[in-house]
Amino acid sequence: MTTNHEPGQAARHDPVYDELHARPEFTELRRRYRGFVFPATVAFLSWYLLYVVMSNWAGDFMSIKVVGNINVALVFGLLQFVTTFLLAWLYSRFSTAKLDPLARTLDNEYREHLASKEL
Repeated sequence: MTTNHEPGQAARHDPVYDELHARPEFTELRRRYRGFVFPATVAFLSWYLLYVVMSNWAGDFMSIKVVGNINVALVFGLLQFVTTFLLAWLYSRFSTAKLDPLARTLDNEYREHLASKEL
């Protein structure tokens, strides 16, 4: 957490935050977060890029009718929405189970340190 500072002066950090930032629990929280978010982002962007590439360079395949007037391109497009909601749901479950308890612990310790400094 930075405080207001004059231009040209170095920002001052909250020592309580700096102390918590140095703890292994904080590092573990960041590791868990990145362990989900980075692969999920790469997977989603790859899936989206596949849709774009197929739409541009595989028109014959994408125009194959699946049922009635519904073609492969429409199915791919609708699956983009399904993927978005699925990833949001998976992240919510992951966050609730793996991130929130650790973040709550660190937040409580941060608040306790702040309260003890105010006394």
